[in-house]
Amino acid sequence: MSKENVILSKDFFSRDCLEVAPELVGKILVHRLPDGTELRERIAETEAYRGEEDKACHASKGRTPRTELLYGENGIIYIYLCYGMHWLMNVITGEEGTPQGVLIRAGVRFNGPAKLTKALAITGEFNGQPVYDNNEVWIEDDGFRPQIKTAPRVGIDYAGEYWKDIEWRFIACKEEK
Repeated sequence: MSKENVILSKDFFSRDCLEVAPELVGKILVHRLPDGTELRERIAETEAYRGEEDKACHASKGRTPRTELLYGENGIIYIYLCYGMHWLMNVITGEEGTPQGVLIRAGVRFNGPAKLTKALAITGEFNGQPVYDNNEVWIEDDGFRPQIKTAPRVGIDYAGEYWKDIEWRFIACKEEK
């Protein structure tokens, strides 16, 4: 980590997911391996998932052993296995008891949530760990602020038209050359 970079604190994640998700775009996701090597990727895309009313949110079916973390403390990593083979990383946001979080959907070099976690060697072992006070996985702010566009979330057709079409996906715009 350079001297200018700041690790995001728990307070950053204490806000609503619709505030946190766009602000995570441009930040740097870091995984420090046991040998000290740091795998780093700038976040290029996020998606917000907000409460039991959001039919695309895992909490839409209420509290279950799988979703219990979503109802807890903010700033906690929520990782789940998708299709039985891909780890997807989220960070819990908002107030305790209000299930919501932000999916880290893509990096600058890795255009999907599974490719991102695979490239950074992030697995289910980090589920339930804090992202703000962690020597292995954290998110840094180096001051970079990209332009952001919104779009519908991906892969949630099951949630119905309203929830499928809502623009809670936040994407860094590519810089013109």
